[in-house]
Amino acid sequence: IIVGGTGLYFSALTKGLVDIPDIPAEIKVKANNRIKRDGFKSLIEEIDSETIKKIDKNNPMRVQRAWEVMKATGHGLASWHNQTPQPTLTLKNCEAILVECDVPTVNKRITNRFDQMLDNGLIDEALKNFSTWNENNPSSKAIGAKELMAFLKDEISIEELKEEVVVATRQYAKRQRTWFRSKMKSWKQLN
Repeated sequence: IIVGGTGLYFSALTKGLVDIPDIPAEIKVKANNRIKRDGFKSLIEEIDSETIKKIDKNNPMRVQRAWEVMKATGHGLASWHNQTPQPTLTLKNCEAILVECDVPTVNKRITNRFDQMLDNGLIDEALKNFSTWNENNPSSKAIGAKELMAFLKDEISIEELKEEVVVATRQYAKRQRTWFRSKMKSWKQLN
């Protein structure tokens, strides 16, 4: 029985996951600089056509990743994906079940969880990172990180912090549900 994790973990387990080499730091820096200067869409013209057909061209992270892989390896993401090895566990050999919870319950749990995080010292933890905060670090992309820093800079109130983080988390949960519906259609659905 395998429980929990992200949809990507289950997809890797049941569909396989290609082993793309690590992207050198200097290529990531180049990508970030290009995006700052020209916007992420400027990278699209340098990505191979097969990959372009398969990625969401409106998703900055997907575009950047495809560009970085192309620059680092000389091969497009689509070419790499065509080399995906056999999965560890095929869906034919298991009972795949997706357990979903109704949206109002999920939303209530998100709100309660953020309240618990605040009660358990989230602001103190954020303060410890305040002096070294860099919005270009991958950690700054975490849900609530930017809002926490805005709160610590007195740019938003605690009520605004809570509302913005809860809304962003709910949006993330909605994207997860959409992903599950898209990628796990053949799984047995339980509510």
